Amino acid sequence: MHGIVGRESGQVRFEVCQNTKKATIQPKVEACTEQGATVYTDESHAYNDVKASGRPHHTVVHSAKEYARDDDGDGFCEVHCNTSEGIWTGLRNFLRHFRGVSKHYLHQYVAVFELIHNFKEHVAFAIRLFICPDFWLESLISP
Repeated sequence: MHGIVGRESGQVRFEVCQNTKKATIQPKVEACTEQGATVYTDESHAYNDVKASGRPHHTVVHSAKEYARDDDGDGFCEVHCNTSEGIWTGLRNFLRHFRGVSKHYLHQYVAVFELIHNFKEHVAFAIRLFICPDFWLESLISP
């Protein structure tokens, strides 16, 4: 599985992949990020060509017990993967409730999690619409 998180937007994109090799991951990074966007990853070799794609690339080396780094000396550790690690934890917790998910349907469960995460501020409104369809009409008519 491959996932990208926008630090500023908070939006996530997930895709169930056959493997996590560079030939699989590199095109997905390029498709899901804008040219010039800074990419923060771990030391996986799948990300070795990110910089060549015109995206600044910074890594943390988990194998050396590095989890965050302050490159510019301002006291703020801007180089980290903690944002995406948190999202992966959220996905894992979401899937745990189903007590096992078939690989055949995994992409559908992941798509639901992505949708909920990306539109969480609109979820309460959407649920009201499903439960009480007249709510939509009332919200249009009310001053």
